[in-house]
Amino acid sequence: MIAVPHYISPEEYLGIERRSPIRHEYRHGLVYAMAGGTDNHDRIAFNLLRLIDTHFGDSPDCRFYSGNVKVNYKDDFYYYPDAFVTCEARDRAERYIKRYPKLVAEVLSSSTEAFDAGDKLNDYQQIDSLEEYVLISQQDQKVQCHRRISEDAWETTIYRAGDRVVLESIGLAFAIAALYRGLD
Repeated sequence: MIAVPHYISPEEYLGIERRSPIRHEYRHGLVYAMAGGTDNHDRIAFNLLRLIDTHFGDSPDCRFYSGNVKVNYKDDFYYYPDAFVTCEARDRAERYIKRYPKLVAEVLSSSTEAFDAGDKLNDYQQIDSLEEYVLISQQDQKVQCHRRISEDAWETTIYRAGDRVVLESIGLAFAIAALYRGLD
């Protein structure tokens, strides 16, 4: 059976999402159910969030979020990143949606890797506040950091086993092994 795409408005999407027990992402009028993740996916995201939490301590300036809060851009898309940071006071008013991320991280899976590294990367790069977009592999110790270097230019740094990962946007550096701690 082939599903026929059906356009819905951002308002319809948000109404459905508030009532749904299943999370969905929205992109240009189409809604996509979020697939469940693996234990390794969950552990990597947890390890990253723990590193960020330890780094921020009690800082009142920046907040970090897990995959339960949406990032939005001009009603073009609503995504649930695995982890993201916002340091923008305007993001404190809304509980479910943030619009000014500074750092966004996705843990890659075989079903999402092409989208995360392609269309989703292009979408996120439209957000003026975004400084870094980080893709973390589950298959091996590999982190791709896409970093804004000017208004419309980005560079990519790849970190591998034995490297120290540097997240310039939030001033955090750590051994890549810390992301993969406790994995099976």
